Amino acid sequence: MAEVFFRSGLLKIGNWEGTLYLFANEYHVPLLPPVAAAWFGTFTELFFPVLLALGLATRLAALWLSIFNAIAVVSFWHVLSGNEAALMSHVYWGLLLMVTLLHGPGALSADRFVVPRLAGRPLP
Repeated sequence: MAEVFFRSGLLKIGNWEGTLYLFANEYHVPLLPPVAAAWFGTFTELFFPVLLALGLATRLAALWLSIFNAIAVVSFWHVLSGNEAALMSHVYWGLLLMVTLLHGPGALSADRFVVPRLAGRPLP
């Protein structure tokens, strides 16, 4: 899941002028001006997938990426509504993120080692 979002962030930062064009003309992010939406989107796609992959603040990362995914569907609905495969990709990503959000990180996650330390408990 992290790879999908991270690659998208790399594409955005790799062609910043194109990204700004898309946010100004194609993506209709509610409540944000296009430049702010571009920065916010790119940051989200580069920062939170790293947390998700490391298993660090896993539930927070999954929640944030779920919200981001929902905003992407709303912002790009005029294209997604006519393309069932693209829309189903977003549904699939949302379901995968929901599993992580509800069940938490796995046994090899950084959270498994960090959270007990922060709570003053011995490692499991």
